[in-house]
Amino acid sequence: MNQVPAIRLNNGTLMPQLGFGVWQVPDAEAEHAVGTALEAGYRSIDTAAIYGNEKGTGKAVAASGLPREELFVTTKLWNGPKQTWGRDAVLRAFDDSLTKLGLDHVDLYLIHWPRPMRDDFVAIWKTFEEIAASGRAKAVGVSNFRTEDLDRIAAESALVPAVNQVELHPLHPQAALRAEHTARGIVTEAWSPLGQGKELLTLPAVTEIAAAHGRSAAQVVLRWHLQHGTVVIPKSVTPARIRENLDVFGFELDAAEMAALDALGAGAAGRRIGPDPAEFDV
Repeated sequence: MNQVPAIRLNNGTLMPQLGFGVWQVPDAEAEHAVGTALEAGYRSIDTAAIYGNEKGTGKAVAASGLPREELFVTTKLWNGPKQTWGRDAVLRAFDDSLTKLGLDHVDLYLIHWPRPMRDDFVAIWKTFEEIAASGRAKAVGVSNFRTEDLDRIAAESALVPAVNQVELHPLHPQAALRAEHTARGIVTEAWSPLGQGKELLTLPAVTEIAAAHGRSAAQVVLRWHLQHGTVVIPKSVTPARIRENLDVFGFELDAAEMAALDALGAGAAGRRIGPDPAEFDV
């Protein structure tokens, strides 16, 4: 039985709190990886146009035989290369994603990056309003947006993003941004929730908690996210690890353990792994 709890988005849509990410999974491998995840019990899949694996993801969804209403599929608008995105370009990109996925709707559609130097994400968001109103995306949101970017949307649109998907892990905990999300009714979703498996999973604070619970370091970090109310989308192509990352509902971290993991990010403004949203443009 699927144990993953659901979080209610600000428009009433239910989103599984733990999903499967396919960043850096080649399209030829995506069908097998997503199929393995769905068989293991995942019901939320996160892809993006720039990942180049929407076709493989869609094939796995179709082959699973699972009812569409049991699945939560997210994809993202790649608002690049360097150009200004108008309404027609956004709609074409959305239609292209649906075609590749083989779906008539997605559950969540995100603007992938704010790229504030272009000053066009508010115009893009206006088209997202249309997409949401059409029902072809059950919910719409953003990714990598800063507080000031959310302020721009709030000033010019009545539609509040359902989700902001950002880099988030104990070494880059984004506490202030998470608090902003809570105040605005936006769900926080973490990409690279395991810090891409680098330094984070070898830190004594993590490994000691893992040993105390008889769990892996990755399971402990995922549990930290869940107890903070964050949506997480760990990625793996290894079947055993795919199943392990889902098995995080049979234990709980106590207050001291949560505090120890929280402390890893103290003063960690420079511990970002991915690009800075204030500067990223392609």
